[in-house]
Amino acid sequence: MNQVAARDQTSRFLWLFALAWAGGAIAYVPLLTILLPLRIVAMSGDDSVRVLGIITFFGAIAASSGSILFGWLSDLTGRRRPWILAGLVLSQTILVSIPLATSPWAILGLIICWQLALNMLLGPLGAWAADQVPRNRTGILGGLMALSPALGALSGVIVTFPKLAGPDARLWLVAAMVTACVLPAVLFVRNDSRTDEPFPVEQSRRSFAVTMWLARLLVQIAEAALFAYLLLYFRSLDPLVEDSRVARLFSAVLAAAVPVAIFVGRIADRSARPARPLAICALCSGAGLLGLVMASNIEQATLAYVWFGLATTVFLSLHSGQTLLVLPSPQHRGRDLGLFNLTNTVPSLIMPWLTVILVPTRGFPALFAILAVLAFASSAMLFRIQRLAVSPAKAD
Repeated sequence: MNQVAARDQTSRFLWLFALAWAGGAIAYVPLLTILLPLRIVAMSGDDSVRVLGIITFFGAIAASSGSILFGWLSDLTGRRRPWILAGLVLSQTILVSIPLATSPWAILGLIICWQLALNMLLGPLGAWAADQVPRNRTGILGGLMALSPALGALSGVIVTFPKLAGPDARLWLVAAMVTACVLPAVLFVRNDSRTDEPFPVEQSRRSFAVTMWLARLLVQIAEAALFAYLLLYFRSLDPLVEDSRVARLFSAVLAAAVPVAIFVGRIADRSARPARPLAICALCSGAGLLGLVMASNIEQATLAYVWFGLATTVFLSLHSGQTLLVLPSPQHRGRDLGLFNLTNTVPSLIMPWLTVILVPTRGFPALFAILAVLAFASSAMLFRIQRLAVSPAKAD
């Protein structure tokens, strides 16, 4: 294959992969943040918080386990597409079956199965990108992955649009959107076989991987805390703040982050130090958190959150692309990406304890100060990475 054809094929894969990856967010954002809580409240009433907490906890364990398991299985078979297609069919079948559950514990069982099936899709899908994307285009890959949270948030707006669909029909609508996003990659990408291309590195690949894992974990803890408690923090400054205002703010920041992430990703692809933009983003995240610490009114807090949200969304998107440069073994990309995925679930176990310990006695500023320290520590780790496994090259 000549160079132009290879570049065109890579570009096609990048956009189709980004769409499919966004399909994963569309699968879980509306369900876990809106549709599932509504069903649990209707079933459990005053006990809904406890029940939802149990479902969320065991669902997170299933998601983590499924990502590692099915990534590893796709490594063993050397093929990604069959696992992605099977995960798509199974996860969406389980999703539209949720109305058949007549008790919270039946829903718990379905959610565990659904998380496993969804990660049968997502684990091999992430490894597929590691197989197909050249080392000097992982920055633009990460930038395009910023579409995922933005479209996930948009899907929540769509399925809850007044009079568009009833409770059961909303699940079918989510399933249709997910299928429309994932199928093009399954149908129109030619190659799904694993490649064992070696990655030349100047330091231990394992050392790079551990640093990148820890750096993402620290920023992800801060992101999870703001996602969960931003409304409560705003209401601590102004009790009249509406939840719709916070929802619009979330959506606006995620949308604005997409072009920024793509732009910064192109810069990373041209750089001999593609981890440097990550370090700068983590530094900016810490600065945004300090802004939240010092904010005395809702306007200052909003500006600080916009700064934090943009920097953090760009960081997490680009990190997903740069992770491909530091995977320890080409033969185990799916398994190793599953281990990296723990940085998305472990914060849900850490963040509540930080909040319970700090906020009741010292308030939100104390929590944000600790989170700022974590973000600055992440930045320091990444600044220490001199080079990753790629030479500077012109982005296509």
